[in-house]
Amino acid sequence: MNDQPIKDTESNIPDDQQPAVVQDGVHNYSSEESWIKPEDPVLLERLEWFKDQKLGLMMHWGPYSQLGVVESWALSDEDGDWSRDGIDWQDDPQEFKREYFDLNKTFNPIRFQPDVWADLASEGGFRYLNFTTKHHDGFCMWDTHTTDYRITGKDTPFHRHKYADIVGNLFDAFRARGLAISAYFSKADWHTPYYWADGMERGQHSWRGPTYDPNAYPWLWEQFVQFTHDQITELLTAYGRIDVLWLDAGWVRPGKRGQDIRLGEVVDRARQHQPWLLAADRTVGGAYENIVTPEQTVPEHPMSIPWESCVTMGTSFSFRYEDQYKSVRELVHLLMEIVAKGGNLALNVGPQPDGRLPEGAIHRIKGLGAWLNVYGEAVYSTRSCEPAYTGNWAFTAKQSEHKVYATHLYRDEHASIPATHLIPYQGTVHSIDLLGENVVETIDFQQTAEGIQVHLPIPAQTETQAPIAHVFRLHV
Repeated sequence: MNDQPIKDTESNIPDDQQPAVVQDGVHNYSSEESWIKPEDPVLLERLEWFKDQKLGLMMHWGPYSQLGVVESWALSDEDGDWSRDGIDWQDDPQEFKREYFDLNKTFNPIRFQPDVWADLASEGGFRYLNFTTKHHDGFCMWDTHTTDYRITGKDTPFHRHKYADIVGNLFDAFRARGLAISAYFSKADWHTPYYWADGMERGQHSWRGPTYDPNAYPWLWEQFVQFTHDQITELLTAYGRIDVLWLDAGWVRPGKRGQDIRLGEVVDRARQHQPWLLAADRTVGGAYENIVTPEQTVPEHPMSIPWESCVTMGTSFSFRYEDQYKSVRELVHLLMEIVAKGGNLALNVGPQPDGRLPEGAIHRIKGLGAWLNVYGEAVYSTRSCEPAYTGNWAFTAKQSEHKVYATHLYRDEHASIPATHLIPYQGTVHSIDLLGENVVETIDFQQTAEGIQVHLPIPAQTETQAPIAHVFRLHV
């Protein structure tokens, strides 16, 4: 693994605003300075809506789930040093690629129940779904007419199933429960001959980009552009309301290597029918990166722009056999840090190859939902509030309601519960109460130069183990 990010030589963004590119499969994120505020009042209103949602369910799913590997990445020879750790049965990279691209012939998730997933997401407190319609390998999880390499293709045994159009059935089920839809789509496509074309200058040695120079073969690149436009247009016209078009493969962008897919054309055309559509053209910056997307990380400081950390519940975005999941306590603390810094959490769960969600993930989703059912007032529709996040304290606010929420995070369930807390908040407070199932009474406090000293009610002091958090509601 290279300690330094690889410099992106394609970008036309100035060097001081240029985001880091993919490193070991993980994207960094664009800076606040590169974010461009839309002029359209509809989009501005939708960005405020997005900031209200706070929690999305992200899902990477496709034929690769059968292997338990890191999505498509092992197909790229130049990414093989980190992505092929799980490929222990095949030394020949060309044979592995053939085996991988044949996974559609055995992908048959007959235990897939979209309504069960949607019910669980609703119970878990999620407000939107971010689902992989297509990863870099090019396999389409919807009934596309652009390629036979799809979930409804005749070579895929699942094509006979009543839920064969996975994207359509999932989107309908989640919308029926009031959840919004974010459609993940990879701009790269390692299956189509318009992107990875045989017999070109790179030979059999693959990388994440095209096998040819688009500037030298403009006619071939134009076929890829039209292919990509057709796929995005299908998703944005045939699958109901889409709230966010979430675009991966940030190396596909205008620049020296000529990977310009003219994204603006297809997004602007879609907005004629779906004017509310937000775009997240990851790491590219500019007018079509309405939402910035840190991956597997949380920004060090609060950001005022719309942003969403996509973080795995376990160690992998795709399903991994015997994965280790974060505890409910860890997930709540992660969510509160992100929300206190002004962002959303897209929490990723990789479904199993048989169509079910892992039991460990189900348990944690339900636990997260149970916590939010009690304390969600401090999460949804809030904004960051000074001092934002201190490590043990997360601050959120509903300014129009004159409420500030100070959430004290207990890292260890065996931690002692002090009778008093010093809330590091410097504003004037009129009254304080404690959110919770059994404690809603107003509590005593004193304002000091260091902050606000509060005295926990007796029931809170006598809990047998430290709760995930205590949430103090400050009326300001």
